[in-house]
Amino acid sequence: MRKIVLFDTSIATLNIGDEIIMSSIRKVLKDFLINSYCINFPSHTPPFTLLQRIYRRKTMLFYDNIDYKFVCGTNLLYTSMFRPLPNWNINIFNFRIAKNSILLGVGMGKNSNSIDLYTKYLYKKVLSKTFVHSVRDEKTKKMLNDLGFKALNTGCPTLWLLTDSHCKKIPHNKSQSVVFTLTHYAYAKDMILDKEMIAILRRNYDTIYFWPQCVDDLAYLNELNESEGIIVLPSNLESYERILQTVDIDYVGNRLHGGIYALQNKKRAIIISVDYRAEEMHKTFNIPCISRCQMTECLESKIQSSFETQITGLDFEKINNWLGQFI
Repeated sequence: MRKIVLFDTSIATLNIGDEIIMSSIRKVLKDFLINSYCINFPSHTPPFTLLQRIYRRKTMLFYDNIDYKFVCGTNLLYTSMFRPLPNWNINIFNFRIAKNSILLGVGMGKNSNSIDLYTKYLYKKVLSKTFVHSVRDEKTKKMLNDLGFKALNTGCPTLWLLTDSHCKKIPHNKSQSVVFTLTHYAYAKDMILDKEMIAILRRNYDTIYFWPQCVDDLAYLNELNESEGIIVLPSNLESYERILQTVDIDYVGNRLHGGIYALQNKKRAIIISVDYRAEEMHKTFNIPCISRCQMTECLESKIQSSFETQITGLDFEKINNWLGQFI
């Protein structure tokens, strides 16, 4: 039986969006995983210490001989990995368990003007030179190509499930209920515009739910003093999925993966972009998105309009070619 490792971004995360990414990855890899022995390792916390690796040599040899190691999805790569808490928590002292890893829907962040020597060395030690990597955007593909790795821009795996036949089942017209999200991160908070979004939802929907994708999002809702009359859902994916599957409901909000998960559950969604990720995915894949700076003028008319959800730009031939490496 083949043995695989998933470096799991949903373990030790403060953002349930990482759970949405992993849920999507397990669905798109279902036929592959069902016949495999699968081990999950966290990507956010460090692997074994040096002393543990010395003490458990036999275990380390087992991990050396894993058939496939997949590094799963979010922005895990950086132009400099010389940072105190990298999203992929590896360094030159603990990388052994990650050797020959294959990227799956991974993106990058830029935290330096160029890729430093330390980061080049680390990536060349851990990333597979045999297999083609799956990345979520062109800039990540270019970075890997420049380092000598093979990569395909397959988009984020959360979008792979949004086929034409799936999107045809998403309603065109508004529901009477809505679930919304907020983002508590300092760079994304805008109390005036976030209060305006909630005011627009109050005018256009009979019942309003709030889902905190991060637990601190609820504290931000309370900071806005806008919780009256709003039904707050528990901050877990199961509660969010239940409301999407049992209530005729729309999604509006500035959590990207909260919106994509609504689309996966065949719900009409309007994502309010607060950073480059949603903007870029709108340009490349046509996800239903409004920039927050245009929200005051556009959101109400968008809610009241009839529109079709059409995800474009996904190259399923590329996706299938990438998956075909492991079948």
